[in-house]
Amino acid sequence: MATTAEIVRDYFAAWNETDAAKRRALIERCWGDDALYCDPVSDGRGRAALDGFIAGMHVQQPGAKIEMTSGIDQHHNQIRFAWAFVAADGSRPIEGIDAGEIGPDGRISRIAGYWGAPPAKG
Repeated sequence: MATTAEIVRDYFAAWNETDAAKRRALIERCWGDDALYCDPVSDGRGRAALDGFIAGMHVQQPGAKIEMTSGIDQHHNQIRFAWAFVAADGSRPIEGIDAGEIGPDGRISRIAGYWGAPPAKG
């Protein structure tokens, strides 16, 4: 079974892969059968949904990538890590944090993505 670090590495590699067949192979390795992905503008279950979100990003933002900007914080089966959306021109218009779970099969079973810093205390 792959380590959490390997699973998260494959998850980032999937987000950055423009070749559909290579991307699907990465998703197969890191993403559970019925895993849930949600962020402020997308949510869906399963590998096809995640593949569609990633493909859509590459269509809308050619040359963009997602870069991990922290280590992996993990306890029990819970994970979180920071990332940045890097546009083709090198700018970083969005940074955020993903929180998720590793399922019994060792793959990601859920990711909730948060964009930007947490809101100010009100």
